[in-house]
Amino acid sequence: MWRDKPGAWHEILPGVRRRILSHSASGMMVLYKIAPGSVFPWHNHTHAQFGIFLEGGGDFKVGERMWKISKGDSYFIPRGLYHELKTDSKLPTVVIDFFTPAREDYLSEALQPD
Repeated sequence: MWRDKPGAWHEILPGVRRRILSHSASGMMVLYKIAPGSVFPWHNHTHAQFGIFLEGGGDFKVGERMWKISKGDSYFIPRGLYHELKTDSKLPTVVIDFFTPAREDYLSEALQPD
């Protein structure tokens, strides 16, 4: 069990905060709170990524495809595929991502379970 507490949130880019919700070697769940008009820049990684937009949305480019994404939409990004998110200019965006396997590069942000 991981509870929300001081030190759980990290600003990783201007307007982009994240909290590692839970993790094991096989996967990691991450909560993002993203300010309106923010950009999570074009990038890729060796982890498969699943996610759901709980609030907000924006333009979501995955590989060569572009989608208008909004609350309730979910997605899957295969390992190594480049992607980028430009959030709506008026609405805050909240996203939960699941990575498999766990993102070792995020482990320094993860708190110990309660």
